[in-house]
Amino acid sequence: MSIAAVAPELTAGTWNIDPAHSEVTFVIRHLMTKVRGAFTEFSGSVQIAEELADSTATAEVKMTSIDTRNTERDAHVRTSDVLDVEKYPTMTFATKGVRAEDGEYFLDGELTIKGVTRPISLSVEYNGVGEDPWGGTRAGFSAATTINRKDWGIEFNVPLKGEKALLSDKVDIQLEVQAVRA
Repeated sequence: MSIAAVAPELTAGTWNIDPAHSEVTFVIRHLMTKVRGAFTEFSGSVQIAEELADSTATAEVKMTSIDTRNTERDAHVRTSDVLDVEKYPTMTFATKGVRAEDGEYFLDGELTIKGVTRPISLSVEYNGVGEDPWGGTRAGFSAATTINRKDWGIEFNVPLKGEKALLSDKVDIQLEVQAVRA
């Protein structure tokens, strides 16, 4: 399927992620509630191809930029107990392809955390294209997936009474991406 058939205003070429207008966020259950966090330093680009399936995206996230609005927790998450940011300073994502399924779009790729690379699929929503006040052309995308942190060797937890634990294994990841045409 051609990109012109799906989104005629989304022209083929390189679109660079604007980190000032994009977000990389996550949610994990902690005890009986959910804790939200973000990574504030990241970069990447989207290569829009004439054929949608041939489009690609890459991203790199600086793991030291984790922010859960609690400095003590963030400091612990950076240690070798959890993310080990000294040994593994970045998390990366690279697509293997784009696919359409029942009117929905998915970005299939490989996510690398702590030196472990595993396949994931992001559900993607295209939010449109528009001109910005500075003469640039921007495209917007929302994407989401859920991963099991243990699949990437993130094992830290604290057992609680009964069968409970401090943290869930499931982590929801959400992306809000604004990309500027290069």
